[in-house]
Amino acid sequence: MAAVMLLLVVLCAFMVVNEASLAESDKILKLPGQPTVEFQQFSGYVTVDAKKNRALFYYFVEAEVDPVSKPLVLWLNGGPGCSSLGVGAFSENGPFRPNGQGLIRNEYSWNTEANMLYLETPVGVGFSYDASNSSAYEVVTDAITARDNLVFLHKWFLKFPQYQQRDLFITGESYAGHYIPQLAELMVKFNKKQKIFNLKGIALGNPVLEYATDLNSRAEFFWSHGLISDSTYKLFTSACNYSRYVSEYYRDSVSPICAKVYSEVSRETSRFVDKYDVTLDVCIPSVLSQSKIIVPQQVTERVDVCVEDETVNYLNRRDVRRALHARLVGVRKWDVCSNILDYELLNIEIPTINIVGSLIKEGIRVLVYSGDQDSVIPLMGSRALVNQLATELGLKTTVPYRAWFEGQQVGGWTQVYGNIFSFATVRGASHEAPFSQPQRSLVLFRSFLKGNPLPETF
Repeated sequence: MAAVMLLLVVLCAFMVVNEASLAESDKILKLPGQPTVEFQQFSGYVTVDAKKNRALFYYFVEAEVDPVSKPLVLWLNGGPGCSSLGVGAFSENGPFRPNGQGLIRNEYSWNTEANMLYLETPVGVGFSYDASNSSAYEVVTDAITARDNLVFLHKWFLKFPQYQQRDLFITGESYAGHYIPQLAELMVKFNKKQKIFNLKGIALGNPVLEYATDLNSRAEFFWSHGLISDSTYKLFTSACNYSRYVSEYYRDSVSPICAKVYSEVSRETSRFVDKYDVTLDVCIPSVLSQSKIIVPQQVTERVDVCVEDETVNYLNRRDVRRALHARLVGVRKWDVCSNILDYELLNIEIPTINIVGSLIKEGIRVLVYSGDQDSVIPLMGSRALVNQLATELGLKTTVPYRAWFEGQQVGGWTQVYGNIFSFATVRGASHEAPFSQPQRSLVLFRSFLKGNPLPETF
């Protein structure tokens, strides 16, 4: 609590600084190759530690229609170390996607429903930087990330004061299952001392919430989808436990039998199958991955998604960087996932599902959703964790498990507990649901913002 109070003092000190005029300098006139649009865009830096010259980069797009009436949504990608600009904004739910030398409109952009704020976090990711130590970033922890994100958002409101009282939602995926609950928890604590954040809800896509449950559900997913043999499945479930994997990896003490199982799983699933969407054909030349550091041995296993190749090419153009008011500090090029970020991977083993429970008790609406073709953080683990937490909180089922619809097709399945806690699958979707199923993900997003059940008929 002492640390929280200290940070509150720091945030309050920021309030005397008038940065609202700086928003205009962050305005994007037009991105290279961009089609004409009516909504405004902004991007630039917010300093989170002036003494160390540490700054986080953001990209903000106002809602397409009537932005003054729409909520504010903060989007965070995971990794840890992957870019919300390159993945979230330019590959998933932003207004544009790279195409050759220019950009094309994404008709299922989430800024049709909200004002979207994409943050490259933690420091060292994408265009975010630490100028005091650009050659070797300090070890970053979940606690540091949450603190920096909180400082960022508060100072961002000084640039854009018209959004401070707007309904605020935080959304994201993968390791954002750590980032988002921890940031939301800090917001709730600060609001008890001084109401700063108008947080209404969080949405977590294919999230890491409890490492052992999430990762151990992989065996069932691989086997049920025909990706591994019966014998490997039996060894996987009986001899290996992911709850100890990271610790064992650091101690170089992974048991020989488990090492053999992990190797066999990799061989049988094939490097020509996208682990983030086992039904999606791969883009052979691609060498990118959205969440490449979920488990240490996966660092060299890249997901083949061609749109991310296009994004890397686009964001490394000098004219694009100029338009974005972005610069490279300590790196030679922008990359989708940071290869210089030194993150404390043992943080992965610390559960955040308990924090989700505390947020629900505070009246924060929570949605956990799963692209059902993702083998990295499979839906089985997420569904089990949601059901377990709902039971612990004494929440009764208010919407029994059922199909939901997007148009005339089944969009996925859903269950709601106590009208505040929801689980949903996105049918046919990958680890990055808005990328692989944009229309269905937009239906999900719209229902979440409005607090409505997902459509049960077409």
